[in-house]
Amino acid sequence: MLQDQVAVITGASRGIGRSIARRLAALGAYVVLCARHREDLDRFASELCSAGFRAEAFPLDLTRATQIGALAQSIRDRHSRCDILVNCAGIGQMGPPLHQLSPEDWDRLMAVNLRAPYLMIRAFAPLMIERRYGHVINISSLAGHNPLKNGAAYSASKWGLNGLTYSVAEELRDHGIRVSVIAPGSVNTEFGGGQPANPDVRLQPDDIADVIALLVQQRPQSFVSEVLIRPSTKP
Repeated sequence: MLQDQVAVITGASRGIGRSIARRLAALGAYVVLCARHREDLDRFASELCSAGFRAEAFPLDLTRATQIGALAQSIRDRHSRCDILVNCAGIGQMGPPLHQLSPEDWDRLMAVNLRAPYLMIRAFAPLMIERRYGHVINISSLAGHNPLKNGAAYSASKWGLNGLTYSVAEELRDHGIRVSVIAPGSVNTEFGGGQPANPDVRLQPDDIADVIALLVQQRPQSFVSEVLIRPSTKP
């Protein structure tokens, strides 16, 4: 169980991030819910607290380093610790082909999918290093292992996130900090906009939360560096 631990989850207002936050709260963690929309976060935090869990909402724009710094300072001041950091927020854009993609769309996608995890790790790793304990989990995608036609920028951001994870794991392991990446296949969420096709055969957000629960409860002498997770039936 995760009693007395503090978990920070980005993208926590919906989809995979919401399921992860609920699971960590059920395991006893104090969860800090991060996303852009205050009303959605406040509603979810109230729902968790009404169920007997511990949660707070912290709306922020993950493309703004100053806002991430303010989040880290708030958690330092109030809790003096961050035990679990889950970088789940992400955006997807399928099409057009790369040569038709605007630089603005490229920059926006990289800012959320790759720069934001860097900024979050930069902000929270010092708290973990001080306690010589922590677990960073980045939510990537199978698109970070495979070519993706008309999704080159998204794929590149996830290849980059995988490389970031593997390298940061080596940098932080001597401080007692475990760094893992989860790469799901097709998940039944509204990620990328609209309702997904064949929702029943896709992975469900709770499937990813199950993996998170396993990772954060490992015995301290080991860690899983990467999990690839696919639907049993190809959508």
